[in-house]
Amino acid sequence: MFDENASKESFSIKGENFKYLVKVRRHSEGDEIYFRSQNNVEVLYRYKIASINNRSLDVVLLDSRVYDVKASKKLHIGWCQIDPKSVERALPSLCEIGVDKITFIECQRSQKNFKVDIKRLQRIIYSSMQQNGRSSFMEFEHSKSLKDFLTKYPDAKVFDFCENTLEDYTDISTVVVGCEGGFGKEEREFLSSYDVFSLKTPMVLRSQSAVLAVASKVLV
Repeated sequence: MFDENASKESFSIKGENFKYLVKVRRHSEGDEIYFRSQNNVEVLYRYKIASINNRSLDVVLLDSRVYDVKASKKLHIGWCQIDPKSVERALPSLCEIGVDKITFIECQRSQKNFKVDIKRLQRIIYSSMQQNGRSSFMEFEHSKSLKDFLTKYPDAKVFDFCENTLEDYTDISTVVVGCEGGFGKEEREFLSSYDVFSLKTPMVLRSQSAVLAVASKVLV
């Protein structure tokens, strides 16, 4: 888990972290706990619980080491903007799978009344990393249009419902996934010169389902 005091020889844990360690994970005196610091997330610190009282526990440092936990490759998803609540529900799973970066794209069929709260997404990632052990933060970006995104990332592949299904996903590092309702007519015309692929399923996937499926194919 994360703590701003990680790396110190000793410190006390109070508040929500104390409740989580004692009430949820049921740690007791003498147990060993691992911490990371946001400032140096690659380093894993091993502590021992020295004492526990009613509202706090004290830990002492045993040792530390660089322990980088991440996917074997990087995947950048260009995600045409959908309801942020749907994004938030999918985000912990995308963090666990190992997605490196998400760029939210304003597409023709994006719901314009919704705005992505990056700080809220970062908090969700922070909580997810405490559960899954990941040691790198996911990056977030915004693009004003599909054309702008593909101009910046010309090697991106595009997920869409078509007859071209892939057998090998190893060369995908950047992928575009449409919003609910798919791409607009002008966008499809623009995408005709790009590498477009589909998955082997007869079902129509929601945007968040497609993102999770593609990320799993590439990274897991």
